[in-house]
Amino acid sequence: IVVSKMNKDAQVRGAINQKLIETGERTLQRVAESWKDQLKAHCKEVIKEKGLEHDTVDDLVAEITPKGRTLIPDSVKKELLERIRTFLAQHASL
Repeated sequence: IVVSKMNKDAQVRGAINQKLIETGERTLQRVAESWKDQLKAHCKEVIKEKGLEHDTVDDLVAEITPKGRTLIPDSVKKELLERIRTFLAQHASL
């Protein structure tokens, strides 16, 4: 029974991922490009301010992570969440 549930969960995750790829790929690509450019600029600012020789990669990641999270528009987060909910509702029998 446990193995069957695990297989079913894996199937659902796979189906969700596939559907997200099919329906949201273009939106996600646009957001990713914008996000990447903005985060790259923020990294450069942090390195200029603090100097590269004094920061570790972990320090840089800790510094830029909060900014990276805020750069994703709420509308995109909401849209993706709605797509996941819709998909799950349509494929509840998986």
